[in-house]
Amino acid sequence: MVKSDKASVVVVDEKIDQSAQEDSGKLVAQEAEKKAAESPTHKQFFNITQKFGLEAALLPIEQQMPIEDRCIKRARLLSLRKQKNIETIIEKTYQFCASKVIDKRTDLDWFNRFTALAEDVSNNTMQDLWAKILAGELSRTGAYSLKALKVFREMSIVDAKLLAKACSLSVKDKTKKNIRIISASYQQPGLLNFFSKNRQQYINLSQFGLNYADLLSLADNHLIFLQESESGIMANNDTVNLSYNGLPLKLTSKKANVTLQFYKFTAIGAELAHLIADKENDDFFTHLKQQLSHHFEVSSS
Repeated sequence: MVKSDKASVVVVDEKIDQSAQEDSGKLVAQEAEKKAAESPTHKQFFNITQKFGLEAALLPIEQQMPIEDRCIKRARLLSLRKQKNIETIIEKTYQFCASKVIDKRTDLDWFNRFTALAEDVSNNTMQDLWAKILAGELSRTGAYSLKALKVFREMSIVDAKLLAKACSLSVKDKTKKNIRIISASYQQPGLLNFFSKNRQQYINLSQFGLNYADLLSLADNHLIFLQESESGIMANNDTVNLSYNGLPLKLTSKKANVTLQFYKFTAIGAELAHLIADKENDDFFTHLKQQLSHHFEVSSS
């Protein structure tokens, strides 16, 4: 009589069940992977990586190019992107300087350094600013230093907008090289004013979109000095002639021992500020004149 081995039957059944579970698990995983590959997030991320030749990691192994080919493709895409960027900037530059005379002293070494720094810029707004830099340098050699270019290369579009905000709240002297953001006016203490609450008048910069964190960021980018500066002590009837975004601003002291407090643009910040078109903020200008009027006769005509 042949005896059946029940233990063997049980083991075989367990192996079959385990194999079926593994197959089922693989199907579930493949289905999940397929759904993930079809998701909007996957498609967006895939499109980004594809532009840089880095999409292989998101493809099945059988669809991946050999790594040597991927490396060559990535280098080629990078080179093409840089070429396209700099050609776009050159085209924009010509639009800015087509009606201007090009300085015969143009420094070709500077031009070479410029192209090396600007070729990674693909943002349209930033390309406009780089084109303005080149147009300015071609019109007047020495307008922008290499130090300024290196600082500008590290700036993002957010940093550029913050610089524009700072420029919209700044004043200039006649040379337009000294750019300042007035933060207060102040009268030195004396017997008659020691306890006066009006001895110092503050300009509320944060009310107009420039808070202390923004000032820190501007200082980190070497655009302003974070430490506040003071003008010389002014006697009664002393006059300072400034301009606010193209509008005249004449300050005549009504009291003795008066000073202005301000954040000063660095030399690099002053260079890059010329990229920003004058854009006055009427509300800020009104606030500025109102706060300064305690110590000064203010004329803006």
